[in-house]
Amino acid sequence: MPHSFTVNERPVEVDAPDMTPLLSVLRDRLGLTGAKPGCAEGRCGACTVLVDDRPVVSCLTPVALTEGRAVRTVEGLASPDGPLNPLQDALLEHGGVQCGACTPGILMALTALFERDAGPDEGAVKESLAGNICRCTGYHKIVEAALAVAGNGGRS
Repeated sequence: MPHSFTVNERPVEVDAPDMTPLLSVLRDRLGLTGAKPGCAEGRCGACTVLVDDRPVVSCLTPVALTEGRAVRTVEGLASPDGPLNPLQDALLEHGGVQCGACTPGILMALTALFERDAGPDEGAVKESLAGNICRCTGYHKIVEAALAVAGNGGRS
């Protein structure tokens, strides 16, 4: 069945069964491999994307639920030939990126937070990251990076 929606502000139409996971459509049909397959159970957050500006785990989101909606992936945060966005820069600068498996999902969760609140405190940052598992960084540097973007220099 055909499904029409936008991805990173680009209209797309994909022919896929209604219950096909959005993650599979993004990766296998649209070539957007930023969202990562992790647990395939919606627990790790590696596949987080934004649907109508709200974070969702794309491994559990049927493509049928994206009909007519706006999907954003990590590929849409910065143009391929342009500079990184402030969150991406901050994660690199503060050492919040190690293996990178969780990074796209974390960036999308933080993007949703910053679009709701330009100056979140430490509690809000941690709450926004609650659905994202990172096995490498210990989260401290990720939280520090987000707080730096929020304008309080990485302090709570």
